[in-house]
Amino acid sequence: MSGMVARLDDWGKPAWIAAMIAGFVLFWPIGLLILGYMIWSGRMGCNSQWGAWGENRRARWEQKMERMREKMDRWSAYRDSAAGSGFRPTGNRAFDEYRSETIRRLEEEATQFRDYLERLRHAKDKAEFDRFMEDRRNRKPAEGPDEPEPRPAM
Repeated sequence: MSGMVARLDDWGKPAWIAAMIAGFVLFWPIGLLILGYMIWSGRMGCNSQWGAWGENRRARWEQKMERMREKMDRWSAYRDSAAGSGFRPTGNRAFDEYRSETIRRLEEEATQFRDYLERLRHAKDKAEFDRFMEDRRNRKPAEGPDEPEPRPAM
């Protein structure tokens, strides 16, 4: 038996697969036994370095993370090369200056608009609060201390 196992090991995984298929064709329990032996002994490659959970997986993961890090570095270099405008230079200096001036002007207007909205919200809140305080002052004083209303008898 060990001679046959050694011979199949010499031929590699395809020989084991062929033996398993032949076992299923001849008599299904033999194929099942060969499959079980291949899994149990590690000949299926489930626990080998080429398997899904072996050292090769760790190396592939590290390579993938390195590629991702390189992409992020390229992206940040691309973003920084546009001199903070978020755009890559076109090569036409006049247009690039016009674009950067327009973007600067739009950002300034956006800031002024946000400030205006903040002042508007503040004025609205102040007007509502003043109205509340005026209504409170004009309200009739209650007849005596605040007493809870009596409950109706049931």
